[in-house]
Amino acid sequence: MLLPISASAGLVGILNNIFFGGSDEKNLLSNKNIQNMALLVAVTTPLSQTSSTPTVEGNALVSNAGPAGSSELFAKPTSDQISIYVVREGDTLSQIAEMFNVTVNTIKWSNNLSSNTLKVGETLVILPISGVKHTVVKGDTISSIAKKYKGDEGEIIAYNNLQKEESLIAGSIVIVPDGEVLAPSSVVRSTGSSGVKEYVGFYMRPLVGGRKTQGIHGNNGVDLAAPTGTPILASADGEVIISRTGGWNGGYGNYIVIKHKNGTQTLYSHNSKNIVSVGDTVQQGDVIGFVGTTGKVTGSHLHFEIRGAKNPF
Repeated sequence: MLLPISASAGLVGILNNIFFGGSDEKNLLSNKNIQNMALLVAVTTPLSQTSSTPTVEGNALVSNAGPAGSSELFAKPTSDQISIYVVREGDTLSQIAEMFNVTVNTIKWSNNLSSNTLKVGETLVILPISGVKHTVVKGDTISSIAKKYKGDEGEIIAYNNLQKEESLIAGSIVIVPDGEVLAPSSVVRSTGSSGVKEYVGFYMRPLVGGRKTQGIHGNNGVDLAAPTGTPILASADGEVIISRTGGWNGGYGNYIVIKHKNGTQTLYSHNSKNIVSVGDTVQQGDVIGFVGTTGKVTGSHLHFEIRGAKNPF
């Protein structure tokens, strides 16, 4: 049976009210336009509501518990590439950390941040670090933990927001950046070099002269000792994506990162001076800086990493 036009209009109005909260077309569009819908965001807990010690969430853990405290080697993100993030309105450290699958303290430590306050437009460097998660037992000290995992006391203090002479509380968690867990027959170590491609002849040695004082360690890096002021050369053609001076910068001190056309990155750290800027295009062999002693060092040298490929040096 057909309804009168007025009755049909009334029924449509009732249905509109039920499903859309009103019959006004303007109201419908403003409420249901997908461009105006709130984006789904991950639930995060502000850093101020969490423990002062960092936690490792969502990462693969390899247990190596023992009577003198327990330790776990925690995995960094699957990619060893260094990322750059520009802070947007409403961003928080916890949200950014979750986005890159790192801890909040990883971001604070590598950007010399003393608080959780971010500035819109600020550029953050995201270093995907690896290390050891240690559960403190009675008698543990920063020094003993550093010695146990071949870590650096300064890095442990900086990363965990500790004071040099601070007493550690049993049961608390301490992260040892770039630490090692000693297995019964071998050292469990993540260098970032296993299973990666080899580009024969693509990279040139970043120094003329100098002497290798430490082989592959950390994030697929080597140490090349040379006098302060020795020119540092671009190992391959590419674009400068990071050129940082001043501050600890995760132990790198003054450092440079170059992105290459094969999808890899090279990193040059502890420099006395950088002479290239972000966005610069460099050719293989160009001077980009000078050897120095900034950051975590015991002497004048260049720490050189290749991220995403075998380091031939």
